[in-house]
Amino acid sequence: MPYVNIKITREGATAEQKAELIQGVTDLLKNVLNKNPATTVVTIDEVSTDNWGIGGESVTVRRARGD
Repeated sequence: MPYVNIKITREGATAEQKAELIQGVTDLLKNVLNKNPATTVVTIDEVSTDNWGIGGESVTVRRARGD
């Protein structure tokens, strides 16, 4: 039973986009590894940019600076 956890920043991904991610990952596991879609679990965690850091800084700070 595959379990895939997708983490994205909380910036307005629509329900339709998230559904497409879930279906796409499920299809990928089926097609590449022959995994059963009925037992494939996909979760999406949306993280505030204040809680996502790169290179010692939050994404919020980096984006405010224009990075």
